[in-house]
Amino acid sequence: MKFSINKSFANIIFFVFTLLIARTTSAQISPPGLGKANTAFWMALGLRQPLDTAGKVTSLSYIGIGRTSNPTRDADPIHHQAILVLNQEFFHHYRQNREFSYALSYRRQNSYEQVYPYHSADPAFEQEFRLYGRYALTTSIAQLKWKNTIRQEFRKFFMPDFQTDEENFQFRTRIKSQLSMPFPGPNHSKLSGSAEVLFSISKEHEPEEWARYGYRETRFTVYYSTHSLHLPFSLDIGYMNDLLGSGHNITDVHYLAVDIIWERKKH
Repeated sequence: MKFSINKSFANIIFFVFTLLIARTTSAQISPPGLGKANTAFWMALGLRQPLDTAGKVTSLSYIGIGRTSNPTRDADPIHHQAILVLNQEFFHHYRQNREFSYALSYRRQNSYEQVYPYHSADPAFEQEFRLYGRYALTTSIAQLKWKNTIRQEFRKFFMPDFQTDEENFQFRTRIKSQLSMPFPGPNHSKLSGSAEVLFSISKEHEPEEWARYGYRETRFTVYYSTHSLHLPFSLDIGYMNDLLGSGHNITDVHYLAVDIIWERKKH
């Protein structure tokens, strides 16, 4: 589905406005990009736990499932199985407003034909192993928290039989800005808004050459989060707008996202 620059610009203005009124920060599990579709659904179940008595080192483990509509005006976000994700990340809060993390991830992403009736492509899925590191700096402005993050990824792709895929591997840089502030009340409810831009360069398998480094996509998210004092779980419900491409060749994908995280305390 193609969108003009004017509509894309309107989306950006809307989300900038959302950032200005956003009211929280949250460590939600944002959806992965699922390629060209109209709508998509993402759900993750995670476990977050401290690894030291000071609470400065934490672990987040999760399993996530994504589904998509057909790459048309189909409004069913769970029509096709899209991705399975297993992720393990470790966070180090080495200062009050600074942290870094590193992670290992396995992803199995399904592929479908781009024309009706949208059968599974050949091969039916692609496998990916991902290593990434993240550095974040948080600034407090009254009750607002402004968090800026840079994330560097190495992605290695495989066919279903673990043979090298057409895209051998990729280096990707992600730059994200998030503004947030909590709601008053006993349940630690929050609302957050963020914008993230992605740049990458890939090494192709056949022919063996590098693709051009450049901008690939922009992701805007809005999340509502809550964590009851009486339950060991936190709940995040969000929306993501993923703008793939640039100029007059933009695909606009709308995501509904839910994640539930078991907040385990150190005894």
